[in-house]
Amino acid sequence: MLLGETIGVALGALRANKLRSFLTMLGVVIGVGAVIAVVALGRGAQQSVNARISALGTTLLTVSPGQIFAPGGVASGGDRAVMKVSDAKALDSAGSAISAVEPEMQKQLQVQYLNTNTNTTVLGTTPNYLDVRKYTIAQGKMFTEGDDRASRRVAVLGSAIPDNLGVPAANLIGQNVRIGGFLFEVLGVLASKGSTGGFGNPDDQVLIPITTAQFRVFGNDRLRQIGVIAASEAEIPQAMAQIQRALRREHRLRVGIPDDFQIRNQADFLNTLGETTQIFTFLLSGIAAVSLLVGGIGIMNIMLVSVTERTREIGVRKALGATPKNILLQFLIEAIVLCLLGGVGGILFGWLGAIALAKFGNFNTSVAPSSILLAFFFSGFVGIVFGVWPARRAANLDPIQSLRYE
Repeated sequence: MLLGETIGVALGALRANKLRSFLTMLGVVIGVGAVIAVVALGRGAQQSVNARISALGTTLLTVSPGQIFAPGGVASGGDRAVMKVSDAKALDSAGSAISAVEPEMQKQLQVQYLNTNTNTTVLGTTPNYLDVRKYTIAQGKMFTEGDDRASRRVAVLGSAIPDNLGVPAANLIGQNVRIGGFLFEVLGVLASKGSTGGFGNPDDQVLIPITTAQFRVFGNDRLRQIGVIAASEAEIPQAMAQIQRALRREHRLRVGIPDDFQIRNQADFLNTLGETTQIFTFLLSGIAAVSLLVGGIGIMNIMLVSVTERTREIGVRKALGATPKNILLQFLIEAIVLCLLGGVGGILFGWLGAIALAKFGNFNTSVAPSSILLAFFFSGFVGIVFGVWPARRAANLDPIQSLRYE
């Protein structure tokens, strides 16, 4: 039996049972589609995080409180060391490699305007927040050093706040809003930074002077973190050493006692968030791949049923000269065609799913050509693996017994 004839017979068998063939490859369609959509989701989130961190600048260093260590080097659970406003002032004169210092105090508070309100992040910070964190003012203005020294109750809103309050941004400029029970005058609204795909919304925040936060709103001087700009990329190691020296002196840490703070640059954040995103992508891809495995088992099951149903047909073909190799190839082609068609359908399903997640779920997705090729070839591999056993069983049938089968 010629190869072309074998392929024709295999395709004819699939066409004769269209509904069964469609339902059989549906498992492969779902499996391949789920893998592509999940990988696109993970890849999009990683690209979004990379873009966000890169937009902050390559010379930004972030100083945050570390764990408190008891004698013997044992960490005391989830307790964090205290970092105060005085630490930020000490960094201002820590060395020439540091060009800017921006302290931050943070608290979740309710912001109210007339009869509408929203719960958001309130940041007590300094006027150089815009330069350090790479924000721009869309409307109005930023508060000044004078506002900070006078502890004035003025605020700059993130671009999401007017939407959350249901008020146009322009209408809020010069108006009073209530933050944590205190009236604040709105000076400006920040330009949008855009969502980071599940890693927090940088537009959902309110900025107030740090002295106002310290003495009028929060009632303490504890900092969440300090943003530090190094003078240049080449001076980042020197800036980190100057920060470490200044904070150890400020915290009165003796030689041999570990730092009770952490200094991170943008590369550290990229590596940490990249690893986290990759782990979640692998985990979700593994879960999605289970459906592909189930689809392969379904194909093997249907092919075994097909062998049983067509026992007499196999006997006739062997009696007319078909070799076991011809029979094996015929059933193997049927399984591979089912999987490849399912793979094509799964690629389309996954691609449309990624578009739907981006459009309706506001997720960042990115379909990689490599994942499409991998899914297509893997679906063919599934067809071979799960089609071999039914094909071998058909090829090994005794022609005499097959002809007697009813």
